[in-house]
Order: sequence, then structure tokens, then C-alpha cells
Amino acid sequence: MSLIQETDFGTPKSKSETMVTLTIDGNQITVPEGTSIMRAAMEAGTQIPKLCATDMVDAFGSCRLCLVEIEGRAGTPASCTTPVMPGLVVHTQSERLKKLRKGVMELYISDHPLDCLTCAANGDCELQDMAGAVGLRDVRYGYEGQNHVFAESHGCENDNWMPKDESNPYFTYDPSKCIVCSRCVRACEEVQGTFALTISGRGFDSRVSPGMNESFLGSECVSCGACVQACPTATLTEKSVIEIGQPEHSVVTTCAYCGVGCAFKAEMRGEEVVRMVPWKDGKANRGHSCVKGRFAWGYTTHKERILKPMIRERIEDPWQEVSWDEALNFAAAKFKGIQQKYGRDAVGGITSSRCTNEETYLVQKLIRAGFGNNNVDTCARVCHSPTGYGLSQTFGTSAGTQDFDSVEDTDVVLIIGANPASAHPVFASRLKKRLRQGARLIVIDPRRTEMVESPHVKALHLPLMPGTNVAVLTALAHVIVTEGLVDEAFVRERCDWSEFQDWAAFVADSKHSPEATAIMTGVDPKVLREAARIYATGGNGAIYYGLGVTEHSQGSTTVIAIANLAMATGNIGRPGVGVNPLRGQNNVQGSCDMGSFPHELPGYRHIAGDAVREQFEAMWNVKLNNEPGLRIPNMFDAAIEGSFMGLYVQGEDILQSDPNTKHVVAALSAMECVIVHDLFLNETANYAHVFLPGSTFLEKDGTFTNAERRIQRVRKVMTPLNGYADWEVTIMLGKAMGFEMNYTHPSEIMDEIAALTPTFAGVSYARLDELGSVQWPCNEKAPEGTPVMHIGGFVRGKGKFILTEYIATDERTGPRYPLLLTTGRILSQYNVGAQTRRTENVVWHAEDRLEIHPHDAEQRGVRDGDWVRLASRAGETTLRAEITDRVAPGVVYTTFHHPDTQANVITTDFSDWATNCPEYKVTAVQISPSNGPSDWQKAYDEQARHSRRIAAPVVEAAE
Repeated sequence: MSLIQETDFGTPKSKSETMVTLTIDGNQITVPEGTSIMRAAMEAGTQIPKLCATDMVDAFGSCRLCLVEIEGRAGTPASCTTPVMPGLVVHTQSERLKKLRKGVMELYISDHPLDCLTCAANGDCELQDMAGAVGLRDVRYGYEGQNHVFAESHGCENDNWMPKDESNPYFTYDPSKCIVCSRCVRACEEVQGTFALTISGRGFDSRVSPGMNESFLGSECVSCGACVQACPTATLTEKSVIEIGQPEHSVVTTCAYCGVGCAFKAEMRGEEVVRMVPWKDGKANRGHSCVKGRFAWGYTTHKERILKPMIRERIEDPWQEVSWDEALNFAAAKFKGIQQKYGRDAVGGITSSRCTNEETYLVQKLIRAGFGNNNVDTCARVCHSPTGYGLSQTFGTSAGTQDFDSVEDTDVVLIIGANPASAHPVFASRLKKRLRQGARLIVIDPRRTEMVESPHVKALHLPLMPGTNVAVLTALAHVIVTEGLVDEAFVRERCDWSEFQDWAAFVADSKHSPEATAIMTGVDPKVLREAARIYATGGNGAIYYGLGVTEHSQGSTTVIAIANLAMATGNIGRPGVGVNPLRGQNNVQGSCDMGSFPHELPGYRHIAGDAVREQFEAMWNVKLNNEPGLRIPNMFDAAIEGSFMGLYVQGEDILQSDPNTKHVVAALSAMECVIVHDLFLNETANYAHVFLPGSTFLEKDGTFTNAERRIQRVRKVMTPLNGYADWEVTIMLGKAMGFEMNYTHPSEIMDEIAALTPTFAGVSYARLDELGSVQWPCNEKAPEGTPVMHIGGFVRGKGKFILTEYIATDERTGPRYPLLLTTGRILSQYNVGAQTRRTENVVWHAEDRLEIHPHDAEQRGVRDGDWVRLASRAGETTLRAEITDRVAPGVVYTTFHHPDTQANVITTDFSDWATNCPEYKVTAVQISPSNGPSDWQKAYDEQARHSRRIAAPVVEAAE
């Protein structure tokens, strides 16, 4: 293997459909209008020397190295900033150009340290490459080691150069190497959208600077890595490259964090990862990344990772390390014994939204065909199950309608219950770029999120009270209907007209007006009316939503209300519009696709359907139960009742992530055998009897499906440290239970999925390798996938309008619990933090904090940084307070990334009426000063420490 080389064309690709023909170095070339001469030359195979140009950002024209000659024009224009024109005759090489380029390079080299042999960028330095490209052999200007950041001019006496900035845990800033090309500054602005970098100083004192000469860690930098990727020298360098050296081969794979699904080159030395570089051909991320995918992969080799199987009879006992055969036989015997004692339905499993499609498919297959029941569920139950229900009812499919590229054609963006800047940062960067180009933004969120405060973006913010999503959306619909803003032609053609009329009459009722609903929603009626008009009349309107929509008692109703809005305004079925759920985990879409719900086989087909079930029975050679199994909440209730006694959990930490922690503890404690299949001894493992070591995304082959239905390859870059990929472990567990699954490679599993699942019929590893990725449906009708759904008509036939009556949650505030708690995520951490907490990302978020408004804090005598007691009807915990006006009076907010906080001990059992998705986002609480951790936290910590004891291996005496 070797390093996969990506071509840098110098300037972005033109999207014009008008073609232009010109001549470059005697060759006729035809390219789209708006293409730069530099890119046209590169596409023809001629590389013009460059330093400030890169195709990730717009042309800048500052380095003067890419000069060309154009017949009939005076001077030597920069090829990066000069667009092609019909009939141009361009020369990229001449005596004059050679002389000019050498002169430019002399100036750069005279002001640059020549420590190439010991420089971390040696072998990967564009300045070095360009010196060779222009034939520079001598430098006429005196070089004595003093460049523009020489120490004497900055009060440094001990070193020759300004000190390096080592504050960021992942990369180093060496100002002595900066050539002031501004590529990092432009990447921060144009690609990331943070605007954290600038060029400070003048003349020879110029250099890149984070903010007002702050450190990188202390600045607004979000460590996305775009600046490091853009830097042509060693000014910004990954610390892993400095430590290990330059990589020697690379493999393209897919990130295992959020639902954006960024493609990366894993750049390696042997089996050691040197760095993860975003893959420019990745259609989800287009060469960008965030701090998690780019840098937070060190958990793979973390010292706390468990690599050997372990068992124990009781959760009070220490763990015993055993062989794989012993662990699997122990687990199988336990499950068989439970089924013999309590019945076939007394065991079940939970699939993982972090594992591959193939692994998830095998787990549900093992449960249905091996365990003999349908007691399978997934973490999507507690996050996006209302998406599946709501969109299938209205549109006919259980997934988002667009690809991420669609945002480039959007005119109005409505974000509700999501904060892409924190939870889906790479998509957020693409979105913010479109907003800076003029698209309008409407944010419906109880909190003033980072999207509202983005630089150069003006947002209309509707700060609703938590739990009133349906009322706000119906009020928006009221304005659209009563003001005649409905796209009647679309509705008549694509939707059921009589159902629309019923819906229109419903939302037109005066009780749904912005003025009437304001008393419950807290949203200014004037602002709400303005938002409705903008969405309905502002051009292509796209809705993006997240867990702030689904994790409510009316989660499914809210998804339906969103679909109603999109249909009423004709914003479905073309680029730039649509209804787009932002999935939380890397493969939560895939885990749903693969049949992880107790009532559905892969492809969202009901288990009761005889024809569908018979296809699986024939392929699997087993009779399947036609009755839906237990959902996760039902499993917990049945365990406490004594009828559900065994659980296989792959890659999920249900104790930390599911609501009402005390209830989960009671359920797990009641079970006779809990099998945890994971990387670390997580919180759920505190109550487990079998621990099967898992594998990371770097150690396996497979596929993930992201939030835009994009199926992408995951490729193994190292041998599994535990010995087996997760799909192999599930096969071995099945075999131990007497159910054989014979596969030698995940590609064979995908072939079976394709044979049984109509939306995956055209998917194969060969097709994915050929196209890079595909979006389902991928079949005979769409052999290369379906970027945009519902073009010309809905999958279900006619779009279905459904009435969305607002019903207030049973979780109410009162004298004892007067505040409303809502929860969310932060950029640097991921979900329950099992991976990111074991990386340097803890520098940015070492603990969960409670955001509270200054008014509420003052009433309770709480100061910034104080310990506070957070109590609800379900339980209590303690954490530090952060006083901020980002939340409204009466609302508090926290994250759930740290197990020592256990935020879910606060959340209740209330859930969505259709899917049992928990109501994480609305919990009545009280806040009071505290001296530190609660008694429950102390007891929990003590139990966790006790449970994680691992007995010393037994050493057999020599004979």
C-alpha cells in the first residue's frame, strides 16, 4: 500500500454548465465557465507552481508564484485569480516566468528557517516542493537565520525564534515557519466559518495569529483542523506527525462519531495511525472535519480499553479474565438456561448505532432466528424513533429527504430542536457558508445556540418554552394558511386534497394563532409571523431538526407537523428543500434500516407480513415469530416484573444514555445475565455478567449509513486488538447458542442484506468501491442511489396531512419544581463520552455544567462555578453552575457526556405517545446551592468502582 494522493487543483470547481475552450501550452482545453486558468491547466495535466492557492478555498492571488503569460495581454497575471475565456492562448512556462518565479521563491526562502532535515514537514512541505519546481538553487539575499519572527524583535533572549504555541493538544503552531499565505485564515473563514484566525502585524512582522495574539487553546479556534490541513509548511503541524513521522500508506474510511458520516484518509505507519485527514472526495464532508473525527481517535489504544473476555456469576464479584470460548459458552449457557426457566421470550438484545450495518444486521438476525423472538431494539428508540414513525406516515419513508449538498441550493433554513454547530459541525460549516451567501435562517430553540450567534449570520430566533414544539409549528401553519401562502398547485398535485382541507381548517382555527399560543410557547407573535412568511415565500425552504424535536411526549406529532409545513409550502422533492433529521450517531440511520426495531425486519417491513417474513425464513432456514417483541422500556419493566432475564447489549451504554437512571439500574440488577459487548467497562457493564471486548471502526470492514441515507465503506486499517471484529464475535455467540451464521467477510453479509431489502438491492462492496458511496434507495430504478427523495411524487403515493393537536406534557412545573431542564450536546464531546473522554478533548469540556439564567441564579443565591443540587421528581444530582443568558428565565440546560454527573438520573419515564422515545428535553426541576456530589452520586461511584474490579489471572504452577 502507499499514500493515496489527492490532486489539489488550486481553485474550487466551477458549477457553470456553459463550457469554454482555450489553449494552454499548445493544447486545446474545454472547461466550465468561471474555471481559473490554474485549474484548467491542472485538469489538462499541467501543474503551475503555487503556494497560496488550494482548491478548498477561493483564489487569493498573494504568492505571485502561479504567474502565466497570455497572448495579447500585457504582464503576467496570476493563474489562480484569472478566469478562462474563449480563445485564450496561455503559456505556463517561459524564460520570463522562470525568472520571476525564482525571484519570488528567493524572497520566501530568505525569510524562512532552513532546518528541512529536522522539520516535521520534511517530505510533506509545499514550500520545499515549489523550490524544486521553479529550479531554485541559490539565494542571492543574505540569510543569517533572522526572519520575520526573529526572537530579538519580540523580547525573547534564549531562543532564536519566537516560542512555539503548544497550547492545543493536537497541533503545534510555529510562527517562524509562517509564509503569510493566508491559507489557514481563509480555511477558518470559508470552510469552517469560525473566523478565529487573522494575520497580525505588518511587513516582516506579519504572521498568522489566533484572535488578538491569543493562544490557540485560549482563542475561538474549534480545532477542526482546517488550518492544519491548509498550511503548506510546518507552521501548523499535528503533534502526532512530529512524534511519529510522516505516514507511508493510507486507507479511506468513514468516521465513527456523528451522523454526518465524514470520509477520512487514515494515514498510517505500519499499523499505527499517524493522522486522520478528511477525504476531499467524501460526499458528506467534502474534505472538511471537526475536532472529534480529525483528532479524537486515540481511544482506540487507550489503556482502559478491555481486550480480553471476562465473566462473573454475580455483579458483586470481581471480573475474571477467560478465553473467548469460555466466555461465549458461559453466556450461551446462561441464556439457554433463562429461556428454559422463563420461556423463549425472556431474553433479547440491543443493537448498536456505532457498529456497522453488517454487525447490526447480524445482531437482529441472532435475536430473531437464534433466540427465537423479536425482542430487539436500538438506541434510535431513545433518539429518532419518532422520525421513523412521523415521516413514514406522511411521506412513506423513514428517513430524511435530501443529501447534504442540497443546502447549497437553499434560500431559507429552518432549524428546530438542533444545534448543528455542536452536534453536526461539518454540516454546520456548509450551512453557515450558505447563510453567509445570503440564505435566511430561522432557529426555533429554547436556547440561544451557536447557530444563532454565528459570525456574519443573522438569525431569526424563536425561543420557545420546552415542550411546546407542536404549538409553535401549528401556529406557523396557521399564518401560512390564513395569509394565503400555501403552494396550492403542489398540494393538489402531490397530496391528498381532502386531507389537506381538513388540516387547513384545523390550523386556521383562531386558537392556533401566534397570538393565542404565545401564552404557552413564550414566542413573540410578531416574530413568529415573520418566520412563517419567510419560510413560505423566501424561495427554497429546508427544515433541519434534531433531538429537540423527537425527545418529547409529542415527538412523533412534531415530526408530522414539520412534514405538514413542508408539504403545504411545496418544499419537498427537489434540491434545496426538504425535511432533514440530523442523526446523532454515526450509524443510527443504518441501525434502523437493518431491522433493529421489534416490529420491523430490515427495510422497515412489518414482522407480521407473511410474504416478507417468508423471504427471511427461506434465507435463514428458520421459522420466525410473527409477533413484535419488546421495546427497550418494555424490557426494563418486564425485568423488574421478573419475566425478562437476559440481555445482550452491543455497543450501547444504556445505563448512562437512557432516561430515569434509577429505573434502569433496577431493571439491570433484576436480570440473571447481562452481556455487554463494548470497548470499555462502561456504566452498563457495572451490572453485567459477561463482557465481550469490542472493536473500533479502525479495526473492521463494513458500512455506515449517515443522516442523508449515504452508505459508505468502513475499512480496516489495523488488526483488532481484541482479536476479532464485532461481526465475528456475534457469529461466535450464535454458534455457542447453536445457531450457525456462516460468513467469511462483511461483504457477504451485505450481499444478503441486498438480497432481502429492496432499498439496498443494488448495494455491494464493488458498487461502493466504484462510486465511493450511494444513498438508498439503490436498486434497478436508481442504480447509483437517490440523493433527493420524493421527486415527482411521494413514496407512499399522495402526501398525507395529519392533524397535530397540541397536548401539553404531563411533566409540569410547580412550586416544588419551578424550572424546566432541557439537555443537549457540546462540540468536543460525543454522546455518553466513552470515546471522547478518553482523548485530549477533555481539555475543552472536563465536566458537565448547568446553564442557568442570571435571574434564576440570583433568586437562588447561586454564583458562577458554584456546586448546585439539580433535583426532579425522579432523582437528583449535583454539578457546577454556569450563569448565562443563552437560556431564558425558567429554563436550565446541561449536557450528558460525563457519568459522574449522571444527568439522566433526573429525567423521567414520560415518553412519545407513538414510539416510547423518552422525553429528555422537558423535566421539571429545582436548583439549590450544594456542597458537592449527592449521596446518590457517591453511592453510585462506590458501586461502579467495586464492580470494575478485575481479579488477577490465575497462574498455574509448573509441574
